[in-house]
Amino acid sequence: MERPIAAKDPILSPRAGVVNPLTSKTDIAVDAAAAAPAIAKARESQGLRALAVLSALMGFASISTDLYLPALPTMAQALRSNAGAMELTISGYLIGFSLGQLFWGPIGDRHGRRLPVAIGLVIFVIGSGGCALAASPGQMIFWRIVQGWGACAAVVLARAMVRDLYEGERAAQMMSVLMTVMAIAPLVGPFLGGQILAFASWRAIFWTLAVVGAATLAALSTVPETLPPERRNREKLGRAFADYLMLLRTPRLMGFIGAGAFFYGGLFAYIAGSPFAYITYYHVPSVWYGLLFGAGVIGIIAANLLNARLVIRFGMVSLLRAGAAGAALTGLVLALDAHTGWGGLYGVAVPLFVFVALTGFIVANSISGALASFPQRAGAVSALVGALQYGAGILGSGLVAAFADGTPGPMGLVIALSGLGCALCAWFVRERAPVLAERF
Repeated sequence: MERPIAAKDPILSPRAGVVNPLTSKTDIAVDAAAAAPAIAKARESQGLRALAVLSALMGFASISTDLYLPALPTMAQALRSNAGAMELTISGYLIGFSLGQLFWGPIGDRHGRRLPVAIGLVIFVIGSGGCALAASPGQMIFWRIVQGWGACAAVVLARAMVRDLYEGERAAQMMSVLMTVMAIAPLVGPFLGGQILAFASWRAIFWTLAVVGAATLAALSTVPETLPPERRNREKLGRAFADYLMLLRTPRLMGFIGAGAFFYGGLFAYIAGSPFAYITYYHVPSVWYGLLFGAGVIGIIAANLLNARLVIRFGMVSLLRAGAAGAALTGLVLALDAHTGWGGLYGVAVPLFVFVALTGFIVANSISGALASFPQRAGAVSALVGALQYGAGILGSGLVAAFADGTPGPMGLVIALSGLGCALCAWFVRERAPVLAERF
């Protein structure tokens, strides 16, 4: 069942149907029929605008990291550091991003979606400017934590806004559409970062992120609040934080979250390890690294489009299990190729492409399944989803940094273990859920 977007515009407001009691039913019917095309057009226009802004908000997770990936080796030289320290800038961002979601989720359930998102975007702009001015690896890691804390408000509450507007398999379908649109960010990000690096300093990349944050903040004003006051959670924030313990004890919810979290561990192992694997180990020029990275994003787009078409027919659980099984298999192939050197660059690039492309079947379905379990706590569930996903991302990227040996081997091993964990969690997700919201 699809819900209309909440709005102040009387043409979209549910209270717009108030009529004069002296007006005849026939006149009301005629007026309603005459107004129907205008109402439909207005809803379609507002829906497309909301879709565009939600895609931008959800894209902050990827563009904040993908844009500066080609600059990591250059940054290591400029800041007199090494590959491991620069990979920790990704882990630092994920620390702020994952922990911040646990804060922003309950805030969004209590105070609505738009105000917390706006505050988060302001923090993101400040963090981006701090990164641009950083003079040491320690300063860079600190400002990346600040940047992640602000960016996560946009992502976690954008997911909750999707749940405000859509339900069930339709929500999974719309999540796939959103992820298809937002995939432009990681597709363009590394390539654009490489081009900026070719003509300017790596610091210009972070100034670009600050401008993107400010532009998104301006665009946010065009989207109505999707959580009206009567649907907000009035409990104290302390109780909202305590609800996380109850959520963690729900097997079906944790099956969905665990599948996505393990996959994110492998995904961020790829993000942290691929620049040095491709550029340093296989001597791929930094400009061409963006094309290799973008190939995986094209796979994500294709898989998301396919998932959007199939999810209504086969269900989100079946598609999640299929994607997770594929991730486990390709992860094992990658680990074997990375450790033996079989296939050279292609032996690593091909399984990485398949693994990354499976994002389209795993992430949208795992998030939508989790949100459907507790619709009254969409913000809190979205926060828990994001915190555990990006917490696993911290672990995945951190392990690659800790065991970095100049080869793709550590990256391949972490991705293989992540794929196996993803498949195991997806296998234990039940097809049908009991009514869970009543427990709250």
